[in-house]
Amino acid sequence: MDDEDRHVKRYADADRWKQAKEVHVYALLAAHGVTTIPDVVDVDTDTATTTLTRLPGVTVADAGLGQDAERDVYRQIGGLLADLHRIPQPEFGYLTTELVDPEPHNTAYMTRQFRRKLAEFAERGGDREVHRLATERVAERSGLFGMCTGAVLCHNDLHEGNVLVTPAGDGWRVTGFVDVENAIAADPLLDLAKTVQYDLSRSPAKFAGLVEGYGRLPSDGLARIELYRLYHALELWDWFAQIGNTAPLDDIQADIRALATP
Repeated sequence: MDDEDRHVKRYADADRWKQAKEVHVYALLAAHGVTTIPDVVDVDTDTATTTLTRLPGVTVADAGLGQDAERDVYRQIGGLLADLHRIPQPEFGYLTTELVDPEPHNTAYMTRQFRRKLAEFAERGGDREVHRLATERVAERSGLFGMCTGAVLCHNDLHEGNVLVTPAGDGWRVTGFVDVENAIAADPLLDLAKTVQYDLSRSPAKFAGLVEGYGRLPSDGLARIELYRLYHALELWDWFAQIGNTAPLDDIQADIRALATP
């Protein structure tokens, strides 16, 4: 195999656990027949490097898709997520090489996660009124958490920078996805909601394609996705605040307000 067919990923010393996690998750995906991922060629724990096969193509973010192609590409992405979500998990929680602080059901898991994100939002200076609205919205809609009856493997970061495409005829073919560092065991609609929140919230064509490719949603599916979008908006605001990048905070906070307002 030529060097150009390989990708070498190096981890910082503090992130060596992420190396073990990614190897574990890629192995889990491969064991369940998922082929739209890189193969792990070599793992060097001494140098904290993992060598992966390189998926063909460019990221969706770099492809410059035209409007006509967006719906079809997202139909294929929906299919990728559907394949991923056929992999069951025993409980709900953050995944490394095992589940960390697992919860037995989705209500306990999402109640805990929202509580943490809302607390961090307040501690890092988020608007008090927005915090109140978000807290009340979660309390009002928390019954939706129990509609998920079992956890599945979730990518938890499937945005346009992590999906590869190549030209195919008059359109584009999705070749696979990368970067499983954020994988969790959760409600599959939590995963869909992150893709929607990051890439699709202002694109009806992309959203329609995603749902077509994914398959029929449960009757409460759209309501759960909207509630989970609020979670991801809080999570993103907290992350930017944590790293000191204040530029996006006002826009994300406005999005939180909109998602929290009935």
